[in-house]
Amino acid sequence: DYIFYTDWMWTSFVVFSISQSTMLAVGAIYYMLLTGVPGTATYYATIMTIYTWVAKGAWFALGYPYDFIVVPVWIPSAMLLDLTYWATRRNKHAAIIIGGTLVGLSFPLFNMVNLLLVRDPLEVAFKYPRPTLPAYMTPIEPQVGKFYNS
Repeated sequence: DYIFYTDWMWTSFVVFSISQSTMLAVGAIYYMLLTGVPGTATYYATIMTIYTWVAKGAWFALGYPYDFIVVPVWIPSAMLLDLTYWATRRNKHAAIIIGGTLVGLSFPLFNMVNLLLVRDPLEVAFKYPRPTLPAYMTPIEPQVGKFYNS
């Protein structure tokens, strides 16, 4: 059960850092360049944060520990992106390159601090053992060769 809570921790941190910072930067820059409205990235990040709070509540209601879903810290990186867009209004390529770089570098840092606040996975693993599958979902071993000699 300890492995259940820790095995993919580093991998998921790296994968989520790359995917979520890309999602924030590409989505927000695309929308800002289309609308020309600064402040869009922060709005976008706030919506994603609220959505994750809802998901966290749903998993908690299903009996998982409160720390099972860690809400990513999108908003500070989004604010950096908005400031970059505001500072480089005349040059859209600079907004994309500088803003994207700032998001890509700051997002993992904010989330590393966030992950340090999560309870010890060993404690969580003992309090909340891995859920077992119900009988109707338990895989059946293949019966290959069972009647070969009969």
